[in-house]
Amino acid sequence: MKKAIVIGSPGSGKSTFARRLRDAAGLPLFYLDMIWHLPDKTNVTREEFDARLADILARNEWIIDGNYNRTLEVRLRACDTVFLFDLPTDVCLEGVRRRIGTKREDMPWVEEEFDPEFYEWITNFRRDSLPRVYELLEMYGEGKDVVIFHSREEADAWIMRLSGR
Repeated sequence: MKKAIVIGSPGSGKSTFARRLRDAAGLPLFYLDMIWHLPDKTNVTREEFDARLADILARNEWIIDGNYNRTLEVRLRACDTVFLFDLPTDVCLEGVRRRIGTKREDMPWVEEEFDPEFYEWITNFRRDSLPRVYELLEMYGEGKDVVIFHSREEADAWIMRLSGR
């Protein structure tokens, strides 16, 4: 594993897993949310985002955390390992609720409330986004290590095995 992506619904535990993977594997970690969002809650341009992502993809080693469906295909082509968090919606919603008010290294601001639009996006993730993720995995997953987690416990166990514990 030299180039890994961590994808799945917000609140599923992607960023926590990505940090643990970084620490266990010694690979540099990049959060797409930190590239896209600015501290004042605005965004960079698509061109700037794409240029920064291209710079990361050109490196020899990386972990990229985040969905950003518009760029998923290019990341799937470039990676050698995929970690997909396919967790129940209620688990993801609770994950977001628990992190409200907490400073995180994967976001440039502290979420003060559960934004209704974000809530709706998570609620519809399984219906609207996940089928396309599986379709792209079918198209680009051959020859890659694809790991699908259906619970945070599965992700914890995977990291424990990687860490040799």
